[in-house]
Amino acid sequence: MEKLCNFNHQFVIVHLLLFSSLLSFTNPTPSPTQDEQSQIISRFQEYLRINTSQPSPNYKKSTQFILSLAESLSLETQVIEFVQGKPLVILKWPGSDLFLPSILLNSHTDVVPSERSKWDYHPFGAHIDENGNIFARGSQDMKCVGMQYMEAVRRLKASGFQPKRSLYLSFVPDEEIGGHDGLEKLAQSDVFKNMNVDIVLDEGLASPNENYRLFYGERTPWWLVIKATGAPGHGAKLYDNSAIENLFKSIESIRRFRASQFDLVKAGLKGEGEVISVNMAFLKAGTPSPTGFVMNLQPSEAEAGFDIRIPPTVNAEFLEKRIAEEWAPASRNMSFEFKQKGSTQDYRGRPLITATDRSNPWWALLVEAIKKANGKIGKPEIFPAATDSRYFRQQGLRAIGFSPMANTPVLLHDHNEFLNQAEYLKGIDVYESIIKAYTSYIPPGRDSLSRDEL
Repeated sequence: MEKLCNFNHQFVIVHLLLFSSLLSFTNPTPSPTQDEQSQIISRFQEYLRINTSQPSPNYKKSTQFILSLAESLSLETQVIEFVQGKPLVILKWPGSDLFLPSILLNSHTDVVPSERSKWDYHPFGAHIDENGNIFARGSQDMKCVGMQYMEAVRRLKASGFQPKRSLYLSFVPDEEIGGHDGLEKLAQSDVFKNMNVDIVLDEGLASPNENYRLFYGERTPWWLVIKATGAPGHGAKLYDNSAIENLFKSIESIRRFRASQFDLVKAGLKGEGEVISVNMAFLKAGTPSPTGFVMNLQPSEAEAGFDIRIPPTVNAEFLEKRIAEEWAPASRNMSFEFKQKGSTQDYRGRPLITATDRSNPWWALLVEAIKKANGKIGKPEIFPAATDSRYFRQQGLRAIGFSPMANTPVLLHDHNEFLNQAEYLKGIDVYESIIKAYTSYIPPGRDSLSRDEL
């Protein structure tokens, strides 16, 4: 009973401290005037108009833009290139207690390509329609969040707020092509180690309803290529174990597995991020000819590529066994290789997830800060795709995905990507509340020590 009482006592202390952190700034920042709102939207449009689409992002211009904003906010700046031409911009707002671990708000500067002919407005025009929707590539993924960080800091500085913990803002390259030359290298560097980060916030997804979405993990990508071989033959001949026949057997097996996973989502039994997804990316077979393919020849080789996404909550070993024994068995002249195979565990062998219970004070702080800004929150989720957050979790760090976009269709990587300006402005209110709560938080052990010393 003594241990239970001690635990409950500590739990009460933690929540009292969380509550006091949120109440320590009861005077809200005044709402921006119409003119101030126009300036905020104008800065967002300016960022959106910088073409940072892969494969040739204009990082020079985006870096200059971010540094100019940082200078106007008197933030410390650092530009690092682990790979030439791929800058990481790190901004710092020093806290009053340099012994406390810091907070990192991460965003990426690159965006995916767009097809101009499929858009109603230019993807880098940042056009605002009569409903207040801002159309641009990156309006959801994720220039909006990077700018919301900056605007929240601008408001807090104007109000005279002083953080106890240091706050870092990172703007990183190449997330859309894997982040290998950007955040992956940062997370493994001495630069990052010296930042002494305790919690990271990164991108999430828009929500079609009124509830914001919070992500405590994400699915790991496996890019699988299956190859089948067999004897070539005349196009009119029927025979067993041709390359195409062997590959079709594998494709059918994979299709059945995919359907079983998708049925769980359709039935509402699991979220999209909680199941294994398998989607064919390419199919390659046939003997080329000047007019297309040789039609009366069955090929000796055939390949298919699959994009597989694995939740951190499942045992990945069983899937690899299924691939070797069922999807690409050597007994059917099949072989396979992974073009990319991410880990579902951190360096200690733990699942790549961030706790959402009482063991993680940052989760409780985030939830309360969002509610304080009049936001509503849905059920915690696993992100269905991959983000740079995985590189933090691989280091054993806590990372949460969150993009404050409610009542917004999910349009990342889609045509006519947009974000309503009212939702964008509300997201700044939310991040102002989050930054206040996070940078003001003092852990219970530290607090009691300070009182003893006094």
